[in-house]
Amino acid sequence: MTIGLSTYAFFWRASTRVAQPMTLAQMLQKTAEMSVSLFQICDYAQIEQWSDDELRALRRQAEKSGITLELGTRGLTGAHLRRYLHIARLLDARIIRSMFNSASHQPTQAEAVQLLADILPDFERQQVALCLETYEQVNSADMMAVINPFDSPALGVCLDPANCVAALELPAQVIDNTAARVLNLHIKDFAFTRRDGWVGFTLTGCPLGEGLLDYDLLIDKVRPAERGINQIIEHWLPWQENAELTCQREAQWTQHSVEFLRHKYAQE
Repeated sequence: MTIGLSTYAFFWRASTRVAQPMTLAQMLQKTAEMSVSLFQICDYAQIEQWSDDELRALRRQAEKSGITLELGTRGLTGAHLRRYLHIARLLDARIIRSMFNSASHQPTQAEAVQLLADILPDFERQQVALCLETYEQVNSADMMAVINPFDSPALGVCLDPANCVAALELPAQVIDNTAARVLNLHIKDFAFTRRDGWVGFTLTGCPLGEGLLDYDLLIDKVRPAERGINQIIEHWLPWQENAELTCQREAQWTQHSVEFLRHKYAQE
C-alpha cells in the first residue's frame, strides 16, 4: 500500500482560474517535495494528445523523483481505453481508473459487460488493472453486477464512498457492496452544511478526518495494507474568496491529508 496524490489534489492550482496554472511536471515536483512516491494523473485529458516523446519525458521525471504513476480517465469504449493502455505502457503505469460514462457515451449494463469483455484481455496481457470508480451516475450494486461476472485480477473498483452520496447511497453500503473487488482508493472527506436561511444543504469537501467519511470503517473493510491497495488523496475544496486564498487552502488540505494518513499508519 502506498499513499499518493491525484491531479484532483491540485484541482484549483492547475485550473484556468489562476494566473499561472500548474503543469503536470510542476505537480510531480510538488509531490516529490512532499516525499510522496505515487501520483495519479486523473481526468487530465490533455495527456491524450501528448506525443510518445513527451510521455517518456514525464516518465523520466517521475523515475528521477522516485514517483510511480497511475492514470485516470472516463468511459469504457475500446479505442479510448487502448489509447490509455498505450500511455500506461510509456509511463509504466499499472492502474487505470475509469468510469462507466463519458461525456459522449453512457452504456447500458449489457453494453458495459460487452465492452469490458472486449477490452479486458488487453489489460491482462499488459498486466494493468482497470479500476471502475463508484459515483452517483451508476448505483454501486448495478456497477458490481457488471464487474462481478469477470473473475479477473485486471478488473476491479476504485472506491470513493463520497461520490455516491448524491444518489442517496450511504457510504457504508457502498463500501460493503464493493470492498471485495477494490483495487484503488480515492480518499477525500465531505460534509453537509446548511445553506443561507436554512434552505437546503450543500455537500462539499472538508479536511480529512473532520467530516462524514468513516475512514476507519473503510480501512477495516478494504484492508489496503494487507492487499496492496494504494490510497490516492483528492479534495472537494470549494472556491474561496480569491485565487490566492484558494490555492493556499488547497495546499494546506493536501499537506493535512498526507500527514493524516501517515499518522494513521505510523500507529500500526
